[in-house]
Amino acid sequence: MDVKRCWGDKSELSRAYHDEWGTPVHDDQVLYEFIILEGAQAGLNWNTILNKRENYRKALDNFDFNKIAKYGEKDIERLLNDEGIVRNKLKVRSAVQNAKAFLAIREEFGSFDKYLWAFVDYKPINSGFKTWKEVPAKTELSDKISKDLKKRGMNFVGSTIIYAFMQAVGMVNDHMTSCFKYKEIALKNVG
Repeated sequence: MDVKRCWGDKSELSRAYHDEWGTPVHDDQVLYEFIILEGAQAGLNWNTILNKRENYRKALDNFDFNKIAKYGEKDIERLLNDEGIVRNKLKVRSAVQNAKAFLAIREEFGSFDKYLWAFVDYKPINSGFKTWKEVPAKTELSDKISKDLKKRGMNFVGSTIIYAFMQAVGMVNDHMTSCFKYKEIALKNVG
């Protein structure tokens, strides 16, 4: 069956990611994964991160935030020497700091999922964009979430990064209306 995608037709990896992107995520471990990957992507092309995603999973204990929150200097040094990930000292350290902040948010709200999805009343915003020119880099809502995450001790969570994160985890459905995923996600959220 031929499906119409709004992007991601260049490779099998990008097609698979397109089909994952924007699907609502409620698993805390996957939410942490995307916070880290979106932060790692800052200043880089997303394909760079996508190609390193499996390496990140191996290097960061499959994004187990409980383990990562306990990483010490030896772990940070190991990560900084791992050619399979982005070896930026600030980004590596932020993975550990963000794991600690993530745990504190889970402690306060019961889960990161409950904390995060409350910002959108627990259902995705269907943007209804027809062209990529309509898609913003950030919004008032991403500004608000970014500010709150920073207040809670997270790094690499600026508004543009958070908007990309919101897109990735399905808080906003920014697939083009002509894309099969837009319709699939929008229909699941009717009523």
